[in-house]
This record gives sequence, C-alpha cells and structure tokens, in this order.
Amino acid sequence: MSFLGNIFAQLEKTGDSTVLWELHDQEATNKVSWGLTARGLLRQVAQARAFLAAQGLNKGDRVALLAHNSIDWVAMDLAIMAEGLIVVPLYARQAPAELVAMMKDCTPSLICCGEATLRDGIAQQWPDSPPQYVFEDIFKAADASLALPELADSDPVTIIYTSGTSGESKGVVLNAGNIAHMLGCTSGRLDLLMEGRPGQDRVFHYLPFCFAGSWIMLLTCLLRGSRLSLNTDLTKLAGDMREAAPDYFLNVPALLERMRKAVDEQLWKTGGIALTIYRKTKNAWMRKQEGRATLADSMWLALANSLVFPTVREKMIGSNLKALICGSAPLNVETQHYFMMLGIPVLQVYGLTETTAICTMDDPRHLEPGRVGPAITGIEMNLGENDEIIVRGPNIFPGYWDRPQETAKTLRDGWFYTGDQGERNAAGNWRIIGRIKNLIVLGSGHNIAPEPIEEEILQNLPGAQQVVLVGNGRGYLAAIVTGKVTEQQVQAAIDAVNSGLPHYKQIRAFQVHTEPFSIENGMLTANGKLKRDMIAARLKNEIEEMYAVKQAV
Repeated sequence: MSFLGNIFAQLEKTGDSTVLWELHDQEATNKVSWGLTARGLLRQVAQARAFLAAQGLNKGDRVALLAHNSIDWVAMDLAIMAEGLIVVPLYARQAPAELVAMMKDCTPSLICCGEATLRDGIAQQWPDSPPQYVFEDIFKAADASLALPELADSDPVTIIYTSGTSGESKGVVLNAGNIAHMLGCTSGRLDLLMEGRPGQDRVFHYLPFCFAGSWIMLLTCLLRGSRLSLNTDLTKLAGDMREAAPDYFLNVPALLERMRKAVDEQLWKTGGIALTIYRKTKNAWMRKQEGRATLADSMWLALANSLVFPTVREKMIGSNLKALICGSAPLNVETQHYFMMLGIPVLQVYGLTETTAICTMDDPRHLEPGRVGPAITGIEMNLGENDEIIVRGPNIFPGYWDRPQETAKTLRDGWFYTGDQGERNAAGNWRIIGRIKNLIVLGSGHNIAPEPIEEEILQNLPGAQQVVLVGNGRGYLAAIVTGKVTEQQVQAAIDAVNSGLPHYKQIRAFQVHTEPFSIENGMLTANGKLKRDMIAARLKNEIEEMYAVKQAV
C-alpha cells in the first residue's frame, strides 16, 4: 500500500477522534477555534476530490495550492494527491510576481486559492493564468466515493520550490517512494520519543505547510492519527502553544531564540529571589557541562528545578511537552543547552527539500548538543571535497522539474551533493558547519565559513536582527549588522568575538542598518534565509565604503 493509502486507512481507523484543530483569536478575527474528526476530514477530502474530478484533469497534471495553513489546506492537499495529480504548494506570503514565476515554470492546470485576495493577486500578475478557484467554492461540491489511484514509488506527487538564495527558485520533484521512506523514519523516531505512550500524540504546528519539513510533519501526524493544532496568527504563538499543550512540535531556531530572550526579560522584570536563582543556575549549568561543577552548583540546580523551572515551562509551553524539534537552520548550541537546563530536550533535524526534508535526526535517547544526530535509516552520508556532505538513498529526489542540467550538477553517480559543509564524529552524529557557496575566500586565500562567526556576534549583540559577513577577494572581513543597535554596541560585540579568532577571521569594519532584511524587501527567501548575493548587490556602495574608509585609515 502507498503512503497515501496508509494515511487514508489510519483516518478510517481514527474515526470520530479529532485529528485537526484550527486555533483562532475570536476577538481579532471574528472566527472561533474549531476541530475536525478523522471522519470529517475524509468527507471534506471527498468533496474536494469530486470537484477536481469534474475538471477533466489527467494523472500527472499539476495543481497549484496557494493558501495559509488551515484544515481546508490539509483536505485540499490530500484530495489533489488522491486524484493522482501533482500538488505544487506555494507560500501565501510570497510576492505574487515570484509565485507567478514558479507557476509558469511548472504550468499547473488549476490554481486552488485559500481566499479571494490571493486569487486576485495572481490574476493581476498573470491575466491569462489557468483557472483559479477559492476553497469556498471547491468545498461546496457534493462528496463522492472515489477509489485511490495506484501509486508506484517512482510516481511524482509534489513539486516544492526551493528558496532560491542566489537565483531563480527550482522545483524539487518528490515521488511516492521518497515520502513513504521518510514517513517511516519520522514516525519511528517519534515512537522513541513517546516511548509507546497510548493515545493520540498532541502536536502544535505553526510553520507553513508549503515547506518540505513542515509538510512531512503534517503527513506524519496524519499517519499516526495524532491531534494537530494549527496556529493561524503568528502574533498569537505564545497563547496558542499553551492552549495546544503539545507533546512536541517543529520549530525554527529563530523562535527558540525569541522564547529564550522572553524568559530572560520576564525574569529581569520580576526580579527578587527567582531572578537570583535563575542567574546562579545558568552559570552552574554551564560549569556542569564543562565538567567544572561544584557542590554549590548542585544546590542552585536543585533550587531552580524545584522553584523556578516548573513555572517557566508551564508559562512557556505547558506541562505536557516532551521535546522541541528544530530544523531549517543550525541552532546555537547555547540555546540548545538553555532548553536542556529547563528540562526540555531540543531534537535537531538536518536536511534539504531535495532529501525529502531530512537526512539526519537526533535520537532522543542519545542527544548530543551542537550536533544534528545520525543519518536516518536506509541512507548513506559521506564527505566529499571541501568537506561537502553527500547523500544517497531512497529519500533523494529524482530531479528538478524540467531542469536536467541543474539536476546533473547536484546528482552524480547516485549521490546528491548538498552544498553543505559538515563533520561526523565517532558516534556517527553530524555537525553542520555552513554552506559551501557561502564560503568567503579572502585575497590571502583563506576560506572562511561565515555562519558560525555571524551567529556568535548575534549572541553577543542583543537587539541585532541579522549579521552578514562580506569579504570575497578582500584583505579582511567586514560585517553588515541590522537592527536597533548602536555602533558602540556592535564594536563591543565584534571585539569580544575577534578575541577568540585567528587573525584572518577577525572583522575589521562594519556598518549598521536599522531596517532588518526581510521577505518583503527582497533580502530573505520565503523560509527566512539570507539572499547573500542580493544583499551584496543592493549594498554594493556601502560595502565599498567600508573597505575604502578602512584602507584610507
């Protein structure tokens, strides 16, 4: 049976238990939170399938799915795949011009939009677009009893467009075999985390379903019959997390950093004995990790675990949480240690869209801070030239949509060349160093991965949003810093970082930009990664000025 058949069979089995819960702030949106049972989801999928069947589409036709996360999104996604069509999920916050470019690349036969404003934005950019329908019209169709199509492992089921940090986005084709293997791996890891606990997993979710890792988490929850609570307003994350009371949920590092800072700020405002215990315990925890713990440190840790940390955990996420899962970018090891100190393991995942979102996953029984776990079952990972991570196995995509030359560059002799630098220790756990294409090559010939240095500066510079290093072909590194910080603060942070770096990695100049880089100003990709080439081109004059001033001095 295909992965899709297994999901539908699980939904039939789950029956009248709620599997999806849509969280809303009624005062802000005039919508109430609501849930849907597995049986109800199957009925909604049947409605969407009846609508699609009436459109005269053929197996393998593409259908674009443009909407914010919702129960309707889930039903539409399942319906498209159940009709033997290829779903093309798109990011609702992305600029209409970029969305149209992707759709023109994959030529969908139909565009399904969550709301009229999304439909209208596409229509303005693409007057002769394929037919567009909003969910409200699609789910008016009467449901129908339709058989699931046979899915071979090689059948493509989705095209997910990559972020495009240095150019045009490419459509990553994933087939049924890719997804089936990945769902087996993710569900197996979650079994280890949940330790065979009976009943439904309670999962919270806020990341857009159009991203590969987020989508795999969705499908895994459906396969497991979990109860998945969906955040629909990012400004309400804190309250929604507590309401969902999850066992686990998927995160990006930026949110965990914000959660950590929020606790610090709240305790500073509260003051008193709680703040004293908190500050002493943070220092005690780090000494313990370094093997320098004292008897007094044990006392502070015991006090915090009894008097402070339970309250912090309850207010932050609730009392049920067993672990946070984190992917999409490297997590600062200090942040991972911070949550471990609170008694919350952070399990890291590493992968790319081309690897069906995942290559490695932390084993909850053998967590090693600062690393992203061992390779998942059934795949091989090795190091190539420049310590580039290369991967092969059933999770590797068959190729980019209609781009054989691009495919040939990354798929060679059965190996996928990730473009990431990494290292593996004796225990088999991997650490991600950075992107090879982001390497800065100084005029001296030194190769420098910018990400670790940028991250360290951010840790020393509260208030900064981003740090971007430049210096290709130059005599030294310079930094662009965004956020509400003073030049004195930036200089102090750089001095602190420089003191631990060799001379060729030290930063000799910087500029501050109060406006952060964002998706809206074109400096970040859809999933929040820096468009370094775009930043360098847009700030060319400022970069030249940094080097001219320093050299003049």
